[in-house]
Amino acid sequence: MNTVTESTVNTIPAIPKTGMPVTIITGFLGSGKTTLLNQILQNKQDLKVAVLVNEFGDIDIDSQLLVSVDQDMVELSNGCICCTINDGLVDAVYRILEREEKIDYLVIETTGVADPLPIILTFLGKELRDLTNLDSIITIVDAETFDQQHFESEAALKQIIYGDIILLNKTDLVDSDKRQEIEDFIHDVKQGAKILHTQHCQVPLPLILGVGLTPKDEYITDELEDTHEHEHHHHDHEHHHHDHEHHEHHHHHSHHLENDGFVSISFQADRPFDVHKFEEFLAEEMPQDVFRAKGILWFSDSELRHIFQLSGPRYNLNADEWQTSPKNQVVFIGRNLDKTEIYTKLNNCLL
Repeated sequence: MNTVTESTVNTIPAIPKTGMPVTIITGFLGSGKTTLLNQILQNKQDLKVAVLVNEFGDIDIDSQLLVSVDQDMVELSNGCICCTINDGLVDAVYRILEREEKIDYLVIETTGVADPLPIILTFLGKELRDLTNLDSIITIVDAETFDQQHFESEAALKQIIYGDIILLNKTDLVDSDKRQEIEDFIHDVKQGAKILHTQHCQVPLPLILGVGLTPKDEYITDELEDTHEHEHHHHDHEHHHHDHEHHEHHHHHSHHLENDGFVSISFQADRPFDVHKFEEFLAEEMPQDVFRAKGILWFSDSELRHIFQLSGPRYNLNADEWQTSPKNQVVFIGRNLDKTEIYTKLNNCLL
C-alpha cells in the first residue's frame, strides 16, 4: 500500500495530444474533494487547469489567486480557471474548449452523493470522446468517518467501484487497525484497487494526473450492451443527447441529491446567530442523520464572517472579512431530515 511522501518524484509526464485530459474527483460527503481541488489549483507544475464544480462557494480559493470573476467563471493568476456547471456538463466543457487560452487539464468535482457513471459516460459519448481524454477517476474515502453505514448508499459504493485511484484521506485520525479494516473493505468491493494514504489530500500531482488509468473500453462495451437502461435511469444527464445546443438540462447536479434518500436543506436569515445558542445546537440538537453541513455564518458578537464546515462528528469555523452585507446561509445534507425541525432550531438561535 502506498503512503504519499514528499520525496515522490514531482514531474508530470508529457500530456498526450489526444484531446484534453479529464480527471473526475468523486467521494462521499465531506471526504475532502474540495481540499484536493485546492491542491491541484495551487499546483507547482504551471499546468493550466480548468475546474468544473457545482458552485464556487465550495472552493476556498486563496484570494491572491483570483484575477477576475465573470458570471460563472473565475480566472486565477496561475492561468487556471474555475467554472460552475449551470447549463449541463457538455455545455460547460464546450465553453472551456472554445476558450482562446489553451487548457492543459480539466478536473471535475462531483457532488458527494453522486453516482459517477453518468459523468463518465458523458466523456465517452460521441460529443466529447474525440475532444477529451478521460484519464482517471479519483475516489476520496474519509478514513475517520468511514463505517458500513456509509455504504448503505449505492452511490458511495459505486464511487469505489468506478474509482481508478482511491485516496484514503485523514489517515492521521485513525489507528492502523481501522486503516486495515477500510482497505480490506475497499479490496472486497474492488479487486486490485490502487489505494494512496493521504492527510489533507496532499498528494504529488504526478500520482493522480496524466496516469491513463480509466479502462475506457470496459465502459464503452457496457454502454453498448445497456444503452437503453442507462438512458432510462439517467434521463437527466447529458451523455445520450447528440446535438450540442443549450437546452433544458439545467442544474443536472441537483438530481444527485435525491440518490439513496439524501436531501439538502438550505437556511437563510438576515439576522445574526447568538454564538452560544448556535454552539449548543451543534453540540446537543443537531439531527443524527446530518452527514455534511456548510455555510457562511453571522454571529452577533463578531464583525467577521465565519466559514462553517461540518463533516460527520467534526466541524470547524474559520473567520475572515465580509465581502457582502452580513447574513446567514447554511446547507445541511443528510438522510430523513425534518426541514421544519431544523428551521425551528436554527430560528431559535437567531437574535
